[in-house]
Amino acid sequence: MAPEILKEESGGEKQLPSHAKVVVIGGGIVGCSILFHLAKFGWKDVVLLERDMLTSGSSWHAAGQIHTISSDPNISRLQGYTINLYKEIEETSGHSVGMHSTGGFYLASTPEWYDYLKRERSKARYMGLDQEFISPAEVAERHPLINPKHYLAALWDDLDGDLDPSGATYAFAKSAKIHGAQYFTHTPVVETVQHPDGSWDVVTPKGTIKADIIVNCGGLWAREVGHMSGLHLPVQPMEHHYLITETIPEIAARTERLPAGIDYEANIYFRQEGNGMLLGTYEPKSTPWMVPGTPMDFGHELLPPDLDRIADRLEMSFERIPALGTVGIKDMINGPFTFGPDGNPMIGPVPGMKNYWVAVGVMAGFCQGGGVGLTMAEWMIDGEPSIDVWAMDVARFGDFATPDWGTIKSSENYERRFVMTFPNETLPKGRMQKTTSLYDRLIAKGAVMGQGFGLENALWFADGPDDAHEVPSFHRNRSFDYVAAEVKAVRETVGCIEIANFAKHEFKGKGTRAFLDEILAGHLPKPGRVALTPMLTPKGKLYGDLTVACLDDSPGDGHFMLLGSGAMQDAHRRWFETRLPDDVSYANVSDDWHG
Repeated sequence: MAPEILKEESGGEKQLPSHAKVVVIGGGIVGCSILFHLAKFGWKDVVLLERDMLTSGSSWHAAGQIHTISSDPNISRLQGYTINLYKEIEETSGHSVGMHSTGGFYLASTPEWYDYLKRERSKARYMGLDQEFISPAEVAERHPLINPKHYLAALWDDLDGDLDPSGATYAFAKSAKIHGAQYFTHTPVVETVQHPDGSWDVVTPKGTIKADIIVNCGGLWAREVGHMSGLHLPVQPMEHHYLITETIPEIAARTERLPAGIDYEANIYFRQEGNGMLLGTYEPKSTPWMVPGTPMDFGHELLPPDLDRIADRLEMSFERIPALGTVGIKDMINGPFTFGPDGNPMIGPVPGMKNYWVAVGVMAGFCQGGGVGLTMAEWMIDGEPSIDVWAMDVARFGDFATPDWGTIKSSENYERRFVMTFPNETLPKGRMQKTTSLYDRLIAKGAVMGQGFGLENALWFADGPDDAHEVPSFHRNRSFDYVAAEVKAVRETVGCIEIANFAKHEFKGKGTRAFLDEILAGHLPKPGRVALTPMLTPKGKLYGDLTVACLDDSPGDGHFMLLGSGAMQDAHRRWFETRLPDDVSYANVSDDWHG
């Protein structure tokens, strides 16, 4: 660690300011990235508070492997941005991030994984990321320790590699400071209190800062920081193992560093570490850590390793990389990381909480931290991010996402981290959060059910309940013929659907028509009529496609109902509430109106 960093860590900076435009709570890679981007983009009155030292919690013991592939193409794009950003961070801070730009590959050992990687490459190219397929022989040429007989092909990415987690975090913090931000270590937040004007008191043992905006980047303590403001976040720390081998002679004899890799079927990621290798895996049976809450005195500790939990993965890795089985284990790390219900981060302004933002559940922080920081800064400063980040928006989880549900789904996601998820596949855990009165009748008619925003809803109908199942595939699904029959029936005769899974937004008041006319791009209907209209952001991006019903348009007594996406109901609620004039009342009545 650089001497100037040690000096700052040992004594902190200076006295806490009495006010800040933004207070970031948490000094891991994500919090430091947000601080940096806000300061770089012109908001200098920004402060980060860290309860212990920077990197405490998860950042310090991360494996540090970086890659671009994600299930969502826009997240892949942000991961590419993150990796490219590290060079700028090094130049700005003068502090090394320990980057090894080795390139890396994603290994396909079955036709299904080959299909998956073809899809990923197509998405990556659309997002401007350059990837190429290479043969098993080329895999062995670039990484001679790999046994190529297990693979059909591999997807190669020049951006992949690894870095030093602590070095990267400190480089972000120092770069933020150079741009005018401040950070304070050994300064735990003990209370957050909101004033009627929407500002916050952020209380610490060293003093109180009045903040216009607070950002929860609590990492392992995201739940505890949220509880201070009455917010319950559905995230869960999970135990995670990786190991470092003793010296492998073939590596010690090399002058060029080996590339990184991911083998999905073997459920392993690997890279060179010194003259050995680092190997990590996601156990098929996860171990949630500290479900009741993270201890406040936890910091730079690790958890007892359990080799038996990953023994089967090790055996498979020895087949894929035989040299691993010829040396001993130098070190074994078991540390907690925070996972979200679907594996993606939860970021953005929290619906129903003024000036409260989160960036939590970012388990791949060194791949995604830069992109999360960019997105959060754009969102705060410009009013919206430059790209669609719905896959990370905290608003995709509503009141149905209870802490228990979060633990169940986070565990499921951990166990499926390297398990293939097919298009339209519905996962089994955390179901039956909400049902309608028609649920049993739908099941009896052969409904194949999905879940949207916690509500069970019919996706399509089979011939009967015994036939109601899907076969996940990248190709034409089993549902195709059944859905075709439904479409034909509706086209030639008549059909009906349950509308419980549509969101319903009710507006009343004399200013209702003027308000809706301002935020919607289409013409509003007359009383007793309906119209379909898009809702656009100030920058012209589509943010909703809504059915508008005018129930009453009497002078001084407007009454409209808007039907839209059930999954986006909290996002739309947030959009409405932050723009609502005084002469209009609004209510989300989605759970009250059915049909």
